[in-house]
Amino acid sequence: MMFEHADGQPVLELTDEQSWELLEGTKHGRLVVSVAGEPDIFPVNYVTAGRKIYLRTAPGNKLAQLTINSKVLFETDGILSDQAWSVVLRGSARVLSNSAELEKVEALGLKTWVPTLKDFYVEIDPSSVSGRHFNFGEQPEREI
Repeated sequence: MMFEHADGQPVLELTDEQSWELLEGTKHGRLVVSVAGEPDIFPVNYVTAGRKIYLRTAPGNKLAQLTINSKVLFETDGILSDQAWSVVLRGSARVLSNSAELEKVEALGLKTWVPTLKDFYVEIDPSSVSGRHFNFGEQPEREI
């Protein structure tokens, strides 16, 4: 995906559509949860469908924390030699439990990356998404 920066500006605010294209084309990110004011971050692999994020998890801190406080952040990014981008999604997470939902998400083909049992599917319903694209370069000279 090519990004046009206005007037040579190094940072471009992405539209929702551009942000979702990047989310849909990437399969790894970080899930941020917070309980009792203590944030925690987890690397995850994921899929998108219907403008939602889906991931799998096992019992443990991640699952417990997002069931206590469903408000989460999700971040993914990409870094090349001369440019980078970052997309942050705010939303609510919930563990899928009914058989119709589970059947739909299983059809998405989300596989675990490591050979561990991850029997729980989590859906993140976004409330907002924002993204930025960065062109790398040298720091400019200060004007005196």
